[in-house]
Amino acid sequence: MNILIIGNGMVSYKFCEKLIAKSSNSSFKITVFGEEVRPAYDRVHLSEYFAGKSAEELLMALASWYAENNITLHLGDPIAQINRTEKTVDSHKGLTVPYDILILATGSAAFVPPIPGTEKNGVFIYRTIEDLEMMTAWAKRATKGAVIGGGLLGLEAAKAMIDLGVTDTSVIEFAPRLMPRQIDEVGSNVLKAKLETLGLKILTNTNTSQILGDDCITGMQFANDSKIDVDMLVISAGIKPRDELAKLCGLTVGQRGGIVVNEKLQTSDENIYAIGECALFEGMIYGLVAPGYEMADVVATNLTNAEKHFSAYDMSTKLKLIGVDVASFGDPFASGDGITSIAINDTNKGIYKRINISADGKTLLGGILVGDAEQYNMLLQTVKNKVVLPPNPEDVILGSRGGEDAGAGVTSLPEDALICSCEAVTKGMICSSVTESNCETVDAIKKCTKAGTGCGGCVPMIKDLVTYTLKASGKIVHNVLCEHFAYSRQELFDLVKINKLKTYDDVLNMFGKGDGCELCKPPVASILASLWNEIILKKGNDTAQDSNDRFLANIQKGGTYSVVPRIPGGEITPDKLIVIGQVAKKYNLYTKITGGQRIDLFGAHLSDLPNIWEELIDAGFESGHAYGKSLRTVKSCVGSTWCRFGLHDSVSFAIQIEERYRGLRSPHKLKGGVSGCIRECAEAQSKDFGIIATEKGWNLYVCGNGGSKPQHALLLATDIDEETCVKYLDRFLMFYVKTADPLTRTATWLNKMEGGIAYLKTVVIDDALGMNAQWEADMANHVNTYECEWKAAIETPELRKRFSHFVNAPAEKDPSVKFDVMREQTKAKDWKTVSE
Repeated sequence: MNILIIGNGMVSYKFCEKLIAKSSNSSFKITVFGEEVRPAYDRVHLSEYFAGKSAEELLMALASWYAENNITLHLGDPIAQINRTEKTVDSHKGLTVPYDILILATGSAAFVPPIPGTEKNGVFIYRTIEDLEMMTAWAKRATKGAVIGGGLLGLEAAKAMIDLGVTDTSVIEFAPRLMPRQIDEVGSNVLKAKLETLGLKILTNTNTSQILGDDCITGMQFANDSKIDVDMLVISAGIKPRDELAKLCGLTVGQRGGIVVNEKLQTSDENIYAIGECALFEGMIYGLVAPGYEMADVVATNLTNAEKHFSAYDMSTKLKLIGVDVASFGDPFASGDGITSIAINDTNKGIYKRINISADGKTLLGGILVGDAEQYNMLLQTVKNKVVLPPNPEDVILGSRGGEDAGAGVTSLPEDALICSCEAVTKGMICSSVTESNCETVDAIKKCTKAGTGCGGCVPMIKDLVTYTLKASGKIVHNVLCEHFAYSRQELFDLVKINKLKTYDDVLNMFGKGDGCELCKPPVASILASLWNEIILKKGNDTAQDSNDRFLANIQKGGTYSVVPRIPGGEITPDKLIVIGQVAKKYNLYTKITGGQRIDLFGAHLSDLPNIWEELIDAGFESGHAYGKSLRTVKSCVGSTWCRFGLHDSVSFAIQIEERYRGLRSPHKLKGGVSGCIRECAEAQSKDFGIIATEKGWNLYVCGNGGSKPQHALLLATDIDEETCVKYLDRFLMFYVKTADPLTRTATWLNKMEGGIAYLKTVVIDDALGMNAQWEADMANHVNTYECEWKAAIETPELRKRFSHFVNAPAEKDPSVKFDVMREQTKAKDWKTVSE
């Protein structure tokens, strides 16, 4: 059977690859005609050309691949006409070739609006490698650039302009907002603000009426009669399907273009198929690579005596636009009876998240992420697999708050969950490739299954699945922070200490690559804080902190913050209680006693934080570090001071312990407890470290955990005095701080430790590693250099001025913060909910 393919883009190549895989090479005689002089190349990552990637490196396959697979490839020879009666095609170079089955994979062309002057020198489209080569040559003389189009392609083109050195660039969008097909107005405003901070000028609601200049572009005139100077313009205002050949031979096309196809992707002629961006299925042109690959698979399947149908395809997408993460998944604008939306808009960090939820509150329908798209993969899988939402649906966009291991989310998905949409690769296929084909790296998985070779959005999930499967098989996995650091946290900890590095940039420059990311910045900041015990808002490290650390407070619902002063051991005087009450009344704060024997003050405005801290500090309070990965509380019972069963003074010992380890930065939060007898009223055995009084002294327990995965602490030492107990705790905590992975609680750390509690005892008690003296000295240094972060913030003008919502009006509060009354207190209004 003669299979003839018109077009040699990504979808055409993928069709050839899938057809060969599904049949013997002798089953079909395959011929491909391509308009360009190069074999198929990766248009998805076209912008990487400006980052140094060569045209050859972008190729999907060398020309030799086609020959090796008995495919006849004609490059630089477009088809001029199709003769459906004779079942032949005529090429531009005069070839006439017969076909039994014809595949139209002609793709799309750039849409150029009918604007006078588009023919001038210095005006480009952004579509092929040849376009990029011409842009590169012209950019050397350009100083002021512009891009027509504020959608996906337009913003990619804007990045290309910046990469070419034309940093004074404007983006002109006819619609009222950027990326109107993917994100809503609020998300667009957040994206616009982020792009403007990078130097781009964004002009929305702007219609170009004329391109100025004689032979070369000198400027642009708009419909409102305004003008801008421009000496380089890229038009990236969308695409139009290449359906010219279909029209010429009488195939049915859509009113607005596109070759009409059925569920088998057959055109109005059953011997002619259309795939990719030229195909119009149920009124829709699919402009992403994933549905194009699925179309290729459908046709290849149907031509090899099997049956498969194409259906409406999910257009979820995630990309990084000029350093800003943007994603939409499912139905980003879902509407209908009872459908609600939950939105978080952090204007300070430039992050916007929206999820759309079904009427019964159980199903995620879609959403939008701008500024932080880390959760995209799991949210997409939640939509695709109809995973039931938690009781509080906002949890899915607030991020992990329970210290879950990396990969725990994806590993809970069903085996048939589609991980790679581009290549239709499931979770089960990836896991079996690891166990049965020894594919133990992401690169190996890519070669074996093709997963991750399309848009690349699934690569983080593939990495998690490989790690999970290897660990389940009993194999050792070398754990690195992220793509920017080829070291584990423990290795980086030692390197930072040996080289006495004090800032994130110093660490990145010496041991990393690239610009860093949200995966490596907080762990490195934590390492620096653990080693040097300096104020975390120190210049050079402040931007690497988590959002809570940046403001020394936990961000809560409605954009407010909570304030948690330290109350060591849970002991507090009446005067201090009165001060807390006065502060709460003055600043209209909601108060609640916590399980850790502290008092939380909720609902603080950002600009009020320094004033609240100042009043609390004047009364003898200090930061409780509720916002940090550090010691939170050491809970106590009243012990022998008041209880008739108490054996020792548990309150005094708890206060001593809490004041010793306050501010200790660690891989995850730390909690302790001290009980005065075996009745265990302080619940010490559910803490990271717990101390329980005995007749002869104290028993020390370690590595317990409450929360969603409770675990009893294990006995480390028995009947020890207070001095020995403190010494063992110094060693234990420093061992944990030095060796645990980021966001790993002590319970998980011990569970993963070879030898478990027995080995831990030999290290802490018997000094098996010979490190105890060093760890004791390190802890002594921590104790001696501790200072309250709240106090430092309010006493340092440069730090204090950060705590304002508006730079030009420091005292003005965020007008979007609203409250309701509940039981004679104020509470933040529920998350913004929009019924549509």
